[in-house]
Amino acid sequence: MLPAFVLCGRLDAVETIGAVAEAVVAGLGGVRPAAAAVEVPQTTARGWVRRFGTRASALAVGFAALAVELGGEVVTGVGDVTAQALAAIAAAFETARALPGWEALGRWRFVSAVSGGTLLATNTNSPYLVVGRRRVMPPVPTDGTGGET
Repeated sequence: MLPAFVLCGRLDAVETIGAVAEAVVAGLGGVRPAAAAVEVPQTTARGWVRRFGTRASALAVGFAALAVELGGEVVTGVGDVTAQALAAIAAAFETARALPGWEALGRWRFVSAVSGGTLLATNTNSPYLVVGRRRVMPPVPTDGTGGET
């Protein structure tokens, strides 16, 4: 279990990563100015923004569902999928603030805690089936003619 101020596989604090994501999605000048504002290399910030964009649809759905589960309002579409993800994160945090203990964390530490630090994590689902101590690649489905389906 990770502390709430970090994300899995990232060296910078979650608030720094969140600030860059918010600035870029809001259109406040792109990755370079956002990276300069938090004093991180532009290439690092670019990687965060790309990974956030890749995971944005899953994040939007997950945090919107969390907001509703906690008793908040349904999050409606606002712009592109990255903007929807940020809106869903904001809605979930605003709803969670009413619960004991969450307000003290702040939005991005809340996000890290809820996601288990995997906000920007890569896909960790192994293509292998583990049977005992053996790893077996599952068979590829075919249509019976020798071709894949």
